Amino acid sequence: MRWNNTLIVTKKEVPDGAEIPSHILMLRAGLISQTMAGVYAYLPLGLKSLRKAEKIVREEMDDAGCVELLMAALSPQTLWEQTNRVDAFGNVLMKFSTLRAGRQTPFVLCPTHEEPVTDIVSKAVSSYRQLPITLYQIQTKFRNEERPKFGVMRTSEFLMKDAYSFDTDVESLNASYDKMYAAYHRIFERACLNFLPVEAESGPIGGDASHEFMVLSPNGEDKIVVCPACRYAANTEKAEIGQTDYMKPEGVEAAEMKVVLTPGASSIEAVSKFLKCRSQDMMKTMIFEADGNPVIVVVRGDHEANENKLRKFLKAEKVELATEDVIRRVTGAPVGFAGPVGLKEDVPVYADFCVEGMVNGVTGANLPEEAHITGVNPGRDFTPRAYADLRNAEAGDACPRCSGKLEIRTALEVGHVFKLGTKYTSALGANFLDEQGVLKPIIMGCYGIGVARILAGLIENSYDEKGIIFPVSLAPYEVCVVPMKVTDAVTMDAATKLYEDLKSRGVDVLLDDRDARPGVKFNDLDLIGFPLRVVIGPKGLANNEIELKWRWETEVQMVPADTAAEVIAEMILEERATGKRFRGNASC
Repeated sequence: MRWNNTLIVTKKEVPDGAEIPSHILMLRAGLISQTMAGVYAYLPLGLKSLRKAEKIVREEMDDAGCVELLMAALSPQTLWEQTNRVDAFGNVLMKFSTLRAGRQTPFVLCPTHEEPVTDIVSKAVSSYRQLPITLYQIQTKFRNEERPKFGVMRTSEFLMKDAYSFDTDVESLNASYDKMYAAYHRIFERACLNFLPVEAESGPIGGDASHEFMVLSPNGEDKIVVCPACRYAANTEKAEIGQTDYMKPEGVEAAEMKVVLTPGASSIEAVSKFLKCRSQDMMKTMIFEADGNPVIVVVRGDHEANENKLRKFLKAEKVELATEDVIRRVTGAPVGFAGPVGLKEDVPVYADFCVEGMVNGVTGANLPEEAHITGVNPGRDFTPRAYADLRNAEAGDACPRCSGKLEIRTALEVGHVFKLGTKYTSALGANFLDEQGVLKPIIMGCYGIGVARILAGLIENSYDEKGIIFPVSLAPYEVCVVPMKVTDAVTMDAATKLYEDLKSRGVDVLLDDRDARPGVKFNDLDLIGFPLRVVIGPKGLANNEIELKWRWETEVQMVPADTAAEVIAEMILEERATGKRFRGNASC
């Protein structure tokens, strides 16, 4: 392609509303154009990069034995009603109705495709002999993002690879899951992402049945827990905390409990300020309902209770915060003034390990008045049924896998693999007959990748003050041939010949045939991030030389003009296969 024959629009200024590097640079480099809040058009350069990411994903899915299909983006709302996800999605689900056969028919623009793919399988699969199978697609999704931000990271319309495995038993599901987990590693390695697989909540099957693939970035939407010593990583919902002995401090006597009125002070911050104590001296008391039954969790005031850990510890199907009515009934106190001492009902109390070592803590008084109690000591004033890991991990906590300390990092999610079980197949009647002729629901797994997030995640960690630094694997063009003087016939003939020779050798090449100053051309090339710049000028040609420069290197390389096509093609072929030059010099 010649520059003058395509649509490449670069910008010098930072666009209004763009905050993070990937958003700024994708707009400035002319990869995308904003249509409205949360909706973007992919311009020619951006589309080429998006298609290259898509190609990597498709190749690895095919190599993993997955079968591609293409489902409709439009779905009948009744399908989603059968799985109770119309209410679960709420306003995020894009719904509308249209007149058909004289009556209003409700539709959904799919935010994901569990329901449609399960409906397809329910009609096509009936025997264990047809399983296992993993189906995938690369398709546009729609979600009503009320607060779209970060460019293509959080949008209302986006391209996603979603795959769904269908198996006869958990053992077979585990094998499907492992194949997808390995394929995701290959995908993100080929895309040169600085990624980290992170343990996530497992869902209905249990066990280590879910992983998020994260790109570490200071602009990330998610916080993850990482141990730099052993590379243990998990999201905050899942992260375990290593064993620590929470010993009571020596020489501190247990004080007498005292009730103190604290009008209007219902938060940890407000009570700490009112009583002039530290948040870590307080006992935060949370009332939950586990499968409809109230339970109490006590954590240190500077910690956050973890509902997922509580659900697993209690082996409950569902855990949620109790309603205000339940809280008043159990504690006799208004919301914000609950404590484990003097409860009005015999409700099980569980405490985080940290609480066991606390002395003379402060907690809600369980009184109609807005009050707290000081001098509360576990073991003397209340005895939990059990101590357990019931809180979110914090920076400095012990690693559960080694002797290291945990750190909190920010990251961007680019992929997620998890086990669904039979939630959708049971609801939509996707069953199979096993070898004994018994009808059973098919067991599912789900595996998603945000294709555009691959590009944005790469850029977040691969840019400099000049612009994007693309690896060969994702660059819109691998090589840009730059004639220094397009009005010089000899220079232009040499540039055109090299351009044609590279094309014939399978190199994705752009010819910058603009009549512009070298500085303007070089600035645009650096902004867009083409991996290899090839400069052809009259002086170099006189010496049979052509200048090569990799985007991430400072030094230039001179090669003979008469063998340049062969040399460049070999370099690009090697870099496609290994990404070695990029990984060695850029932030990958």
